[in-house]
Amino acid sequence: MSMNDASSSTRPATRASDPGATLPPVAVIEIGTTSIRMVIAEPCRDHKGKARILDSLQQTVALGRDTFTTGAIGRKTTEACVSALTSFRRIMREYGIEQPGQFRAIASSAVREATNRESFIDRILIATGIQVTVIEEAEVNRLTYRAVRPVLGRQDFFKKADTLVVEVGGGSTETLLFHRGRVTRSHMHSLGSLRLTKSVEGLAVSRRREWDILRDTIDQEVERIRGGISVTKPLVMLALGGDTRFAVSLLHPEWDRQSLIAVATEELENLVSQFAEMSDEDLVKRYHLSYEEAETISPALLIYVRLAQAFHLRSLFVADVNLRSGLLAEMDAGGNWTDEFKSQIVSSTLETARRYQVNLVHAQHVYAYAMELFAFLGRLHEFSTRDEMILTVAALLHEVGQFVSTNAHHKHAWYLIRHSDIFGLGAQEVELAAQVARYHRRSSPKPTHDAYMQLRRDDRLTVSKLAAILRVANALDCMKGRNRIPVKLREHDGSLILMTDAFTHLPIMQQRTASRADLFEQMYGLRIAIRQNAKDTQP
Repeated sequence: MSMNDASSSTRPATRASDPGATLPPVAVIEIGTTSIRMVIAEPCRDHKGKARILDSLQQTVALGRDTFTTGAIGRKTTEACVSALTSFRRIMREYGIEQPGQFRAIASSAVREATNRESFIDRILIATGIQVTVIEEAEVNRLTYRAVRPVLGRQDFFKKADTLVVEVGGGSTETLLFHRGRVTRSHMHSLGSLRLTKSVEGLAVSRRREWDILRDTIDQEVERIRGGISVTKPLVMLALGGDTRFAVSLLHPEWDRQSLIAVATEELENLVSQFAEMSDEDLVKRYHLSYEEAETISPALLIYVRLAQAFHLRSLFVADVNLRSGLLAEMDAGGNWTDEFKSQIVSSTLETARRYQVNLVHAQHVYAYAMELFAFLGRLHEFSTRDEMILTVAALLHEVGQFVSTNAHHKHAWYLIRHSDIFGLGAQEVELAAQVARYHRRSSPKPTHDAYMQLRRDDRLTVSKLAAILRVANALDCMKGRNRIPVKLREHDGSLILMTDAFTHLPIMQQRTASRADLFEQMYGLRIAIRQNAKDTQP
């Protein structure tokens, strides 16, 4: 028995040209630390069901061994990847998968951390025609969310308990925390099974001593993970990854893989102890594992066990989902910015705001004004969903710097936001949100501001455009902590006119807005005017 999802391929009867094939098949490829995997599937027509798997393949290629020992992917390993992907491309053609929109290929830590990753990606593209995307932490979080959300959504505990999703890879361990169905924290930890084995390789110690060193290293990182996660009881842990699926196949061979299965922490610990007493050669012979799998399965399973024990869990759940499941779901949905996913970004942002004791009433008022301005200006200017989410995060967190000090809190906001984990946003998006928040008051962006000038030109423009909106939105909320004053927007004769019924607060709204409208007028060519909404006036 092998822990491989599939080590060979059997051509099924269903093809893209079959009358019963309602949608053309798609393929997703994941280049991992120890192997390259591909899944070919038929998407679901209504975007609500699960894609039907037509084929699944795996080829062992130890990229991580190169990256985690020398820092670069060697020529021999690169050519092994080329060979594997060339064969995968041939199989894709048999299914009629030819166009770039029909397949996606991703690579994670083993390629991401390689010093020669660009030349590696170029070589793959030239030899196979496959464009590989190296995914960062935010993309991994997003795809994991896509994979587990349908499974967890069917569970009674999901909206009642905290759920910690954990996936241990060769180079890193990902954690995704849900509180009653909402993402509250996501993080990638430099704790991987292959990375661990490489760290003790070559030590002149016994296997038992080597195992003690691994366990101590794992416990130190687990303690850091545990300290960074605040949960309420009860907590449920969901383990992903081929190692746990392989363990379940031994402990519970009746598992159908269609649903979650509970595994006692103690029985998983006992299995780890058995593996630890065996040599890699014994594991290969007894369980038909590859050598790469044999050397990493014990530390990977021990990480799951020690995490479960750190949270005092007697059992944990295992699911048959992975990054490829998330990729398929994303391709099926036609993109990554669904309304549901955007709501999770907002949830994660609000959790950060609570952590820093932000005035949530004011923050949400400013956010509401910002979204109204954003939508109105969107009729005249081209904005993206990415812009919308950057502005969302900046608006909700623009006063987070007051946690440090009320003096120059816009600068403190920049620092705190850029060092926060915001689920669903990559490092670059978080940096842009931080800079937008930094310019919600006081000075506009200037050439003398180093962090701003280090951005690409298009990102500098994004910061200026969104900061201009945020400055006006913040000015409009002159009643911090009270009811939000409604406004209606219209454009007339080079001005953006904001109509309101708030007669009492009109002068202060006009004064505050006038003092912060300079960047807005510069970016959009519109003056800001706030007027009393007459009864017979139709804005």
